[in-house]
Amino acid sequence: MSSQDVAFLSEKIFDQYLLQFKPSENQNVHIFLPIRSKNEIDTNIWIDFFWKNGVNVFIPKMIGDHIISVAYTPDTKLVVNTWGIPEPASDVDVKIEFDQVITPLLYADANGNRIGYGKGFYDRFFSSVVYPVQKIGINYFAPEEIISDVDRFDIKLDYLALPDRILSFLEGPLKSTK
Repeated sequence: MSSQDVAFLSEKIFDQYLLQFKPSENQNVHIFLPIRSKNEIDTNIWIDFFWKNGVNVFIPKMIGDHIISVAYTPDTKLVVNTWGIPEPASDVDVKIEFDQVITPLLYADANGNRIGYGKGFYDRFFSSVVYPVQKIGINYFAPEEIISDVDRFDIKLDYLALPDRILSFLEGPLKSTK
């Protein structure tokens, strides 16, 4: 995809997200920063909106084989890790209740199972999060095939935000909220 395609589709996904979720002041949202070399969805659109509307933003930092959540403000110093992912220089893990976790993925199936980059970082992170929390995946593409290698440690998404709709997995296989 071109950078123009990424920008256009990121904006459309963000618009769908806002129609469904309507984040508000003092909510706590964990969201990832995009890996630009992999053409990930530009989450800076979300982050700018959150900051302007008083939503508390937290971003991941990889420590060993797990993710910690670090508060993110316009003044947060970022470094690029060995995976090419921007993350906070700070190692201060925030242990709070999140209203939402917005997660990256390569693919999600019709049951809410997700495929990331294969290291299980988000499954371990989801298992450490205080519930209830909305687990929201964002992706360019709608589910078409079932993921066959799901294991007992995989944690399903609640929703998937796409350029043209939001899918819900809360009551079994997908339901469109468009």
